[in-house]
Amino acid sequence: MKLSTKSRATTLSVALATTLALTACGAANESGSSNGGDDSGNGLRGELVGAGASAQQAAMQGWAAGYSSVQPDVTVNYDPVGSGGGRSQFLAGGTDFAGTDSALKEDELAEATERCGDSGVFQLPNYISPIAVVYNLEGVEELNLSPETVAGIFDQKITNWNDPAIAADNPDATLPDQAITPVNRSDESGTTENFTEYLAAAAGDAWPHEPSGDWAVSGGEAAQGTSGVVSAVKAGNGSIGYADLSQAGDLGVANIRVGDEFVTPTAEAAAAVVENSERAGDEGEYNFAIELNRDTTGSGEYPIVLISYHVGCIEYEDQETADLVQDFMSYVISEEGQQAAADAAGSAPISDGLREQAQDAIDAITAVA
Repeated sequence: MKLSTKSRATTLSVALATTLALTACGAANESGSSNGGDDSGNGLRGELVGAGASAQQAAMQGWAAGYSSVQPDVTVNYDPVGSGGGRSQFLAGGTDFAGTDSALKEDELAEATERCGDSGVFQLPNYISPIAVVYNLEGVEELNLSPETVAGIFDQKITNWNDPAIAADNPDATLPDQAITPVNRSDESGTTENFTEYLAAAAGDAWPHEPSGDWAVSGGEAAQGTSGVVSAVKAGNGSIGYADLSQAGDLGVANIRVGDEFVTPTAEAAAAVVENSERAGDEGEYNFAIELNRDTTGSGEYPIVLISYHVGCIEYEDQETADLVQDFMSYVISEEGQQAAADAAGSAPISDGLREQAQDAIDAITAVA
């Protein structure tokens, strides 16, 4: 995934009119630095603008708050418009970086060359979190679902909560004779793409649709963004949806069958499947997209995982932007930054190996000579 930065737009996308400003007033941090404790005192000032995955929203709040205590004169704005919108805004030159729950596609890589020029882009897996199958079903405190059952529910082939397939997964539960209301994303979504990638890999013929960021099944209920799905599921007894675990709140969260066991989504179980997955391809020196092992049968691994990437240019038009992106991304991948995201969003901290490769890309960020 090699992209670069030839020209940077001087105006921001109109969508940023509703940008979520993620800053905190600057209490001094005892570590004293944005790159995990280095007391360099390189005080920066300015504004950094990103947009993209709504699943990253809680983590970005944690990152921005922590970073503001290190660099109090830097404002980080992030618009959680969804992965598709974030990629589009970045490729059009409207933002400094994008957050996306799915890696750049081939046509987007070509666009990125126009945006970034010959030096390339970075694509860093900086946020790892389970996608939870969330539900609202009165009287059912625990729910186990096999991949085939999940697929049947969201493909609207399983339409009642006391269906034999659900009963087989939950032999000790009292399931009501009640219609199921599946809720999906209405917008193009990296969460949807990750969820349907899992269904296509793990559910076999029970999910006959191609993985996509756009929901393929008509009917049901659709909602905008992660928060929209969560709100819709909360609003209706008998509803079920999918959302980043950090946003599940007090909704029920299903255990998913992996091999011979039902696994609860946790940060640790998500990190386990990522560690046993491989790099997706070799489209660029600083493209670190991961091909997740969605059909794993490994004990304790949870395969409905969302890896959210940060995408940016290796070469920016001006030194100020290059410095801000470099410094902020160094904070994001640091142990301190990953802990801030974990505290805010329940995400899984990246491994030392992922941190080291990300740092190589961040160190390469520069400005046009």
